[in-house]
Amino acid sequence: MAISVVMPALEMAQETGKLVSWKKKAGDQVKKGEMLLEIETDKAVVEIEAQGDGILGGVTAKEGDVVPVGQTIAWLLKPGEQPPANVAAAQTGRKMDSPAAAAATAAPAAPEPVSAAGARISPKARRLAREHGVDIATLRGSGPGGEILAEDIMKAAAGGAPSASAAQAPPAAASARPTSPPSVAPSGSPDAVSSIGRIMAERTTQSWTTVPHFFVTREVDATALNATRARWIPIIEKSHGVKVTHTDFIVAAVARALHLHPRMNGSWANDKITLNGHVNVALAMAVENAVVTAVIKDTDRIGLGDIAKQRKELAERARANRLQPADITGATFTISNLGMFNVDAFTAIIVPPQAGILAVGAIADRVVAANGMIGVRPTLNVTLSSDHRVVDGARAAAFLNDVVLSLNEVDKWAR
Repeated sequence: MAISVVMPALEMAQETGKLVSWKKKAGDQVKKGEMLLEIETDKAVVEIEAQGDGILGGVTAKEGDVVPVGQTIAWLLKPGEQPPANVAAAQTGRKMDSPAAAAATAAPAAPEPVSAAGARISPKARRLAREHGVDIATLRGSGPGGEILAEDIMKAAAGGAPSASAAQAPPAAASARPTSPPSVAPSGSPDAVSSIGRIMAERTTQSWTTVPHFFVTREVDATALNATRARWIPIIEKSHGVKVTHTDFIVAAVARALHLHPRMNGSWANDKITLNGHVNVALAMAVENAVVTAVIKDTDRIGLGDIAKQRKELAERARANRLQPADITGATFTISNLGMFNVDAFTAIIVPPQAGILAVGAIADRVVAANGMIGVRPTLNVTLSSDHRVVDGARAAAFLNDVVLSLNEVDKWAR
C-alpha cells in the first residue's frame, strides 16, 4: 500500500510548513529512516525522515512551497504502484490533499471558517482575533483569495493592518516637499526578515500581549562557579571531548531546581495547568536572522558532561540549519544567556506554553558587600520571567533561590 508523505506538524498551533528541499528525487528508492526532505518552521530548518520503504512518486510540492500541515506532498510506492487518485483511497486518516479530494469522501467536509465580511479566516487567526479584540469584519486578508491569516490579526492588533474601508480610501494628496520613501531590506540581505524571523515576531508579540509576565532578579556570586568550572574543564574534555561552559553548569542548576519545583516546570494551555512529567531545558541560540530554541531532554537525569556534549551538538546543528524535529520540541523551560555579548542583565519573553524563562547576564568583577566588608567578586545577574497564571511571586522566588543556591554550591553536586 502506498505511504503518504505529509507536511508534518512539529509544534503547537503550526498551520503550515515551508518545503526547503527534497533529499530524494522522484523515482528514487527510499528506505525507512532515511532523510527525505527539509522543512522550515518558525524555529528552525529540520530534516524529516521517511516513515517507510518505497519509491518516491506523486510529488506535488516543490522547493519553496508553503504547504498546510497534514497535506500530502508525495507518496512512497511499491514497484509498479501508482499514487492514489485521492487521499481517501489511501485510508491514511490524514487531512485531505485538496478541497476536491475532501469532497470525494463520504462524510461532508465542515465549511471553512469565514469572517463576518465573507472572507475566509483560519482557525488560528479567529482565535487571535478574539484574544486581541480585533474586528475581523473590517480586515482585508493577505492570504490567497483574501483569506485572513494570523499575521493579519497581529498587524491589526499592533495598528498596522489595512482595513477593508482603508483599502478603498482614495490616496492622500502628494506632499509638496519630496521625501525619500522607506526601503525594505532585499531578500537575502543581512537585514531581511526570514520566514522564521517573521513567525518568531508573531509568537513573541502574542506571548508578550497575552501572557501575564512578571520578573524576579538575583545577583549570583560566581566565585564557586568559576573555580568548579576550571577544575572540571580537563575532566569533561577527557571523558566527553567537549569544553564545559558556564552555560552547562547553569543548565544543570536550573534542571535541579525544576525537579524540586514542578509548577515552574509546568505549562498553561486550554485554561489549565499541566505538570510535565519530564524536565526538558531549552537553550535560546542565535542563528542567522533568527533565534532558535534547542532542547536538552531529561536534563535533570543526565550528568554535566552529557549536558555539555548535547549543548555543543545542538549548537553546531543550529548554525548549520540541520536541527531535527526532536531537537526543537518538548521543552518545558528555556534559558537565554547573553553573557557572551557582555550584557549585564535583561528580561526575556516566555515561550508559551512554558511557565518561565531565565535570562542570564555576563560574569564580571563587581564591587559587593561580603562578610560586612567591601570587596570585588565575580558576579552575574539572573532574571526569571514567569507566567502568573501558573506560578505566583512566592513560587517564582523560591525556584530562583534554589537555582542560586545550586550555583553557590556547585562544587558539591557537579558530576
